[in-house]
Amino acid sequence: MKMKLELVPVPVKDIDRSMAFYTEKLGFALDVDVSPSPGVRVVQLTPPGSACSIVISTGLDELSEMTPGSIKGLHLVVNAISPRLGRSCSAAASQWAIYLRSAAA
Repeated sequence: MKMKLELVPVPVKDIDRSMAFYTEKLGFALDVDVSPSPGVRVVQLTPPGSACSIVISTGLDELSEMTPGSIKGLHLVVNAISPRLGRSCSAAASQWAIYLRSAAA
């Protein structure tokens, strides 16, 4: 049996600010931004080249109960870090561990 991890919930305080950070600073693709009912919003973002996405949301019981900033040690692996990405990575360091993969890997 083959399994894949495809979606990781990341609790945030401000969806719009977080969505801007992930898309504009880290280059994640905005896959979904829907409000299926009043008070509910779901945003799915995917890092370039990744098969796994993150979801940020409001109004979903289990996800809304998660404390923003409570997830630690998520690994974002990149082949190169540009100066712009390096500055952005510093801002994300509390939640993400950013790893530079060597060219030989």
